Amino acid sequence: MSGLDWPGLMRAGLTRLQMRPDIFWDLTPIELHLLLGAAHGVPSLDRSGLEALMRRFPDQREPDLGLG
Repeated sequence: MSGLDWPGLMRAGLTRLQMRPDIFWDLTPIELHLLLGAAHGVPSLDRSGLEALMRRFPDQREPDLGLG
């Protein structure tokens, strides 16, 4: 996540939104983005986007059966 402006995000969350640090660090970048009101006009996630996320971040991994 090196492309994020962490100092700017921290200033926005901790100063502008007056969040406690633990609340700030529990947020995902998109949640913070939404709280800052920066999501106007952003399209919602469609089916193909959801499927891509599910492939990238599966809920469970395939069990290792030790057959290979």
